[in-house]
Amino acid sequence: MDALELLLQRRSAARLAEPAPQGEALDTILQAGLRAPDHGGLKPWRFVLIEQQGLERFSQLLSAAAVQDGLDDKGQEKARNAPFRAPLIITVIAHCEEHPKVPQWEQVVSAGCAVMAMQMAAQAQGFNGIWRSGAWTEHQIVREGFGCRPQDQIVGFLYLGTPQLKAPPVAPEDTGAFVSYF
Repeated sequence: MDALELLLQRRSAARLAEPAPQGEALDTILQAGLRAPDHGGLKPWRFVLIEQQGLERFSQLLSAAAVQDGLDDKGQEKARNAPFRAPLIITVIAHCEEHPKVPQWEQVVSAGCAVMAMQMAAQAQGFNGIWRSGAWTEHQIVREGFGCRPQDQIVGFLYLGTPQLKAPPVAPEDTGAFVSYF
């Protein structure tokens, strides 16, 4: 796939199934994440792969968080089932360090760029995914489950697999609503 076409036709896919990226395809995805912009060469990211039995463990973690938050049965079930929307999830954690020239927000943005790069690399290889975030990224039970330090931030969960629906082409946006000149 042409790089510009890939960027201009990027669309998340929420309905994902087996196969998930494995072996060389998965390594390519991870390598793409490691090429994200990285001021200061800090490599401010950690990738935690969740697959197979890990999906069940992640389900238990989200379930415990839902119970702690007092969610109703429907909310607890939604949390419990969330990990099974894809055969592979990559949790991306901004592994932030104090630095005189690279503020924490920039390290978080860098980790976010890693997510985007990995999703694009997956799509370029015939897979796809969806970047999920939300309240679970900040929940103490979830953060502890992924070994986050106080200064770390979970920037999202990249759900990856084989898309079940063919996405229609993306129409170009009117840039005038978003662009100005200084």
